[in-house]
Amino acid sequence: MKYGEKEIQEAKLEPWPNPSPQRDYEISISFPEFTCLCPRSGYPDFATIKITYTPNEWIVELKSLKLFLNQYRDRYISHEQATCEIFEALDQILKPKKLKVIGDFNPRGNVHTVITVEK
Repeated sequence: MKYGEKEIQEAKLEPWPNPSPQRDYEISISFPEFTCLCPRSGYPDFATIKITYTPNEWIVELKSLKLFLNQYRDRYISHEQATCEIFEALDQILKPKKLKVIGDFNPRGNVHTVITVEK
């Protein structure tokens, strides 16, 4: 196993203290190279995952997020479930004031799917 594969396998979301908890501000993150596998066909699915949140006490460390999202690349999972799982993981660890996760999946079979989960 190569070192990058090991890092991805062991990845956990890492919360960092919010440097400005007294101020409401928005963080937007785009992950344009998200991949997972279709649970029915096994074909790869490609997406841009967009995360927008207003932090409370915690922000997400970006390398841990990148590695966490790369854990999906070999998983058989639907667009809907992947987007919901990402939302739940971030919501649970960060407990943000607001959170929105969008899974914008590339068209496959002439179908374009966009999943939005927010609070």
